[in-house]
Amino acid sequence: MTALRFGYGTNGLSDHRLDDALELVAGLGYTGVALTLDHGHLDPYAPDLARRLPRLRRRLEALGLGVVVETGARYLLDPWRKHSPTLLDVHPAGRARRLDLLRRGLGIAAELEAEALSFWSGTPQPGVSHEHAYQYLLDGCATLVGDAREAGVRLGFEPEPGMLVPDLAGYERLRCALGGPEEFGLTLDIGHCQCLEPLTPAECVRRAAPWLVNVQIEDMRQGVHEHLEFGDGEIDFPPVLAALSEVRYRGLVAVELPRHGHSGAQTALRSLTALRAASADPWTADAIRRVESDPATLTALFPVAARSSGPEQGEAARSRLVLALPAQGAELAKILDGLYRDGDPAERLAVLRTLPLLDQSGRLGPEALPLVADALRTNDARLVTAAMGPYAARYLGQSAWRQGVLKCLFMGVSLDTVAGLARRTDSELLRMFRAFAAERTAAGRPVPLDLRIQLDDGDALSAGNSVRRDGS
Repeated sequence: MTALRFGYGTNGLSDHRLDDALELVAGLGYTGVALTLDHGHLDPYAPDLARRLPRLRRRLEALGLGVVVETGARYLLDPWRKHSPTLLDVHPAGRARRLDLLRRGLGIAAELEAEALSFWSGTPQPGVSHEHAYQYLLDGCATLVGDAREAGVRLGFEPEPGMLVPDLAGYERLRCALGGPEEFGLTLDIGHCQCLEPLTPAECVRRAAPWLVNVQIEDMRQGVHEHLEFGDGEIDFPPVLAALSEVRYRGLVAVELPRHGHSGAQTALRSLTALRAASADPWTADAIRRVESDPATLTALFPVAARSSGPEQGEAARSRLVLALPAQGAELAKILDGLYRDGDPAERLAVLRTLPLLDQSGRLGPEALPLVADALRTNDARLVTAAMGPYAARYLGQSAWRQGVLKCLFMGVSLDTVAGLARRTDSELLRMFRAFAAERTAAGRPVPLDLRIQLDDGDALSAGNSVRRDGS
């Protein structure tokens, strides 16, 4: 069975800066992100877009996040009308604006090495016949297919309830009308399947399998197009996830909760917990039950999790076993200390990467900082990288945190992996950066690109502060 790759949509983290949103998604254990082009996170019309994209690609790579580019922002093109204009707009200028956005999206997707560009048809305007609207859509999609072929990007067309193409049958007709091009893939929203398809969501997955390039997931009720948290709707998720694994789908399965930004971090954690529970292999599900009923069994189960649940799922299984513990605070930290110190490098890595999840659930606090300090004393790049994650960004003292950042530099660990770097960089760290760069230059060695970027950002910030002090 294929291991699934869970992602989270940035439209559900609209109150976060993009860099913070990516840090949160990766820190919780997701392996991908569905990135919506919008004013707040990544504006496709921003004058500094060309400068931002290479940095964003490096950030995604450093965090181990796959990416799909989404184009469903509500008011990106028109501040007065939601999702307007579309490819169905009666005015050629309106259709051209939407097509321009989608072409920009293709360029962004190519630059980010995204797995797909997702888009939908839109809703016909009053007075526009179905025939005319469909021809507008065909023309726009045909143009996009050619552009996607040239850019080397897969399109993921999303059937959307209430739009011209609302369902799987509509996608199949459209694909056939276009001549069945390889580039014209499918974005399948599992909630939409529950909302309006005659088949079950699991049956929809099997029907869609030949064209599937992107999956969105959330709970929903039949006949009601409202994106709900897992457990608040009617979908039975284990058969859905089993079907995705069965058809060997390897793309992202990204949570789509665009109206939950007010509780973004908590919702993202609950969502991943629900998805992992629904996709757990039999061994992991049984092991979790054993830990919940007898926490002492964890010491025997934790080391064998990778062998018993499979190598691709080993770290996630270990994380879930730790999260199943009822302990908290100092008691929990003591258990973590035992797992870490008795464990091999993979087990230690799993402990370190689970710290942000335990802390987000309100059960840990700074009690596990000794584990971070120990990892930072090692010469294992993976442990150092994990140690400088979101948990350290929140709790590690400034002096120790600076030393951790500097250790990353010395070990060749990308600064793009360091959580909280933009938030916590201060004048002293910039001084350390400059000294490190000067030593490299004096020795005739190149200054790493990620360090040069941090120095450029620091110089720009200093210049801005100077202007404000001068009152200019």
